[in-house]
Amino acid sequence: MVRIYHNTRCSKSRATLALLEEHVGVCEVINYLDTPPSAIELGELLGQLGMTARQLLRTGEAEYQSLGLNDRALSETALIAAMVAHPKLIERPIVVANGNAVIGRPPEAVLAIL
Repeated sequence: MVRIYHNTRCSKSRATLALLEEHVGVCEVINYLDTPPSAIELGELLGQLGMTARQLLRTGEAEYQSLGLNDRALSETALIAAMVAHPKLIERPIVVANGNAVIGRPPEAVLAIL
């Protein structure tokens, strides 16, 4: 089963979902703003993505500045906790398939893991 961590308000996320539906049909859609991943799930996603928490942060969000997340001394655990509490900070969309994950930017990037 292919899973997408989706934000309906994001054009890249909508385009990625449409591409997935075209190539694989039904997939599991997680509206991560309504149902954010837990710290454990986010840690697993980071491992599948091959990224650090800092690399997954959306630095243009107001919460990034207001929470002081640009502080390089913050630990991986602290950054993950911030994303769990404020899922808007998570880069999107994230697609998981076949034990791998990729960010759908551009949407066609997901084809590599299908």
